[in-house]
Amino acid sequence: MTDELITQAQTRIAAAYSPALLRELAHLFADKIGDHMTRVQNCDGNVLNWNDPDENVRVAREVLDEGQPNLDTAAIRELFTSRLDTMLSRGHNLHDPRYIGHQVPAPLPIAGLFDAVGSVTNQVMAIYEMGPWATSVERAMIARLGEQIGWSADSFAGLITHGGSLANLTALLTARNVAFEGGWEKGIQSPSPTLVVHGDAHYSVSRSAGILGIGTDNVVKAELDDLRRIDPEKLDEQLTQLKKDGRSVMAVVACACATPIGAFDPLAEIADVCQKHDVWMHVDAAHGGAVCFSERHKHLLEGWGRADSLVWDAHKMMFVPALCAFVFYKNKQHRFETFRQNAPYLFDPSAPGMAEYDSGLLTVECTKRATAYVLWGVWSLFGPQIFGDMIDVTFDTARTLYEKLEQADDFETLHEPQCNIVAFRHIPAHLKDAPLETIGRLQHQLRHDLIRSGEFYIVQTTFNGTPALRVTVCNPLTSESHIDRLLDELRKLSKHPVRS
Repeated sequence: MTDELITQAQTRIAAAYSPALLRELAHLFADKIGDHMTRVQNCDGNVLNWNDPDENVRVAREVLDEGQPNLDTAAIRELFTSRLDTMLSRGHNLHDPRYIGHQVPAPLPIAGLFDAVGSVTNQVMAIYEMGPWATSVERAMIARLGEQIGWSADSFAGLITHGGSLANLTALLTARNVAFEGGWEKGIQSPSPTLVVHGDAHYSVSRSAGILGIGTDNVVKAELDDLRRIDPEKLDEQLTQLKKDGRSVMAVVACACATPIGAFDPLAEIADVCQKHDVWMHVDAAHGGAVCFSERHKHLLEGWGRADSLVWDAHKMMFVPALCAFVFYKNKQHRFETFRQNAPYLFDPSAPGMAEYDSGLLTVECTKRATAYVLWGVWSLFGPQIFGDMIDVTFDTARTLYEKLEQADDFETLHEPQCNIVAFRHIPAHLKDAPLETIGRLQHQLRHDLIRSGEFYIVQTTFNGTPALRVTVCNPLTSESHIDRLLDELRKLSKHPVRS
């Protein structure tokens, strides 16, 4: 390149890195996002801004073509404003109290400001010296959550990963390496390795079995009781029979809580069975871990501290932005069983004590975002009580929904909720005697029409083979009036003929 071209490139780079421009756009952003939150929390607009996928992709591509060099500050400000408007008008509004869909919360908005610090300054982890404060914040949060589980400070170990699926994979990889000696170096030599899992366990568990070389065909579903929890007596029988059949059980996976209806397994009794059979106990507490902050509901987790490993997503019921998922090991020595590798270009042999703080030794990720900033920030402002408050409020709202469904002739409850998840069906009077196939099609149709209307966002599930509607109250601003409005909307939509 000529000197002139180099100078032009440097000028454009300087403009893009300008602190003054950042300050100006940040003020503009603050006003925009504040106004947006006000509208959304007041239910002013659609919950889901539905657009056909091809239409959204087309708009996203067209916007890319508008970026141009040599723009002055005023032009950049105008484009930035336009970009914000596009993003907010086409996104999903989880902070609308009518969002009661997936197990993805309306996070505390202030948490996003702490996340922005990590994003703008690019605080990353793998080794301590690359992210000293990010590492320190992560370690502090691991210590505090470990205390909530009931473990003493020097006995356990923990780490953060990007999401619950990766957390389950990491914990189960550790279980595999402990159960099958030499499994990391030589692969699985044991005949018929087996993973016994809750019948409604998250799909990431069976996916992990495939990745780990266990094989999805060797995932055995534990039998459930009438509340769709693992039955400890039948689990004992299953493990006994598997041993008689020459099967090597790698681990038992329990749930707190299982995704379809939010069932919490009897963890203390399951721990007794696992201890009897000398089998690794893993608890998927991605959704339910935060229940420990609630005096009213923490009994649901009784016995979870006896697990060999457990996962817990702060980006679910601790109401922080995704992703912030924790993996815990009861035995601190197990933390280095996950990966048995050496990477001299990363880890400094002249400072072996730093290995205790180098997260890259414990996780699939090398470079990792400062994911704990959001949780640390919220805790440091409001203390841990805020998490118990949000558990209590959302669980109560779900209970209100359940009671209203119970009292209504045109709704069918499918379970009594243990948490903030409620599955049900709407069966209007004119379809009371309709076949289950028709009832199931109606549930799918109702959900389809409801979310595209923008009035509410809920999801679907299947219960005993027939489709059903499913609500997760993951917004603490959702109230009884919103619940009443939901039922009215479903009744209105059910007047349309059932489509084939």
